[in-house]
Amino acid sequence: MTYIENVFVCIAAPLLIAMLCIDSRYRAAFGFCFAGMFVCLLSAYLNTFFSNYYGADPMNATTQIAPVVEEIMKLLPLLFFMVVFEPKSGEFRLAAILTAASFATFENICYLTENGAEQIVFLLIRGFGTGAMHVVCGSAYSEGLRFVWKNRLLRDVCIPGLLCVTIIYHAIYNLLVSVGGTCRLIGYCIPLLTLAIGFGIQKLVMRGGQNAR
Repeated sequence: MTYIENVFVCIAAPLLIAMLCIDSRYRAAFGFCFAGMFVCLLSAYLNTFFSNYYGADPMNATTQIAPVVEEIMKLLPLLFFMVVFEPKSGEFRLAAILTAASFATFENICYLTENGAEQIVFLLIRGFGTGAMHVVCGSAYSEGLRFVWKNRLLRDVCIPGLLCVTIIYHAIYNLLVSVGGTCRLIGYCIPLLTLAIGFGIQKLVMRGGQNAR
């Protein structure tokens, strides 16, 4: 049996010590790392609960329950940050990426503890693929809200739509990875390709802005 809460404590303890030792300006970043790992821990319990409640088989649990639970859980600390602290767009973007990356990190660690670490090539592919998928979903909020950030009404309306997009994206990834074979490889590559396209578009936009000046 794997006690993932014990894994969480072992990871969180040194991070907490480090957070207490640094300048208060940088503590928020550690806070979002904690938040990402903590909601990942809660997601594991919720996934198990809903899977048992609905009697879902592993495939349905992976493609229909996990994406909904995990994307909602990743969004909750971001909503709290947005409502309570009213951050700037850049601050929200950093929070979204750190939360998503920490979620993926803890998920990968739990996968290692349950399945072993013998197949290094597969673990590298899975680690980058899963990490990229969660970061893409986290970035969807910051990038999707960037153009309506100053209009709170539009921002609030866009959030449920972006949540639906991330859930569908996550579900497609889980479906491809669960099928195995070539589909699994395609599933791992899609988030990496999405990030590459996103970086390319971002550079083009920045270059266009500089040329306009």
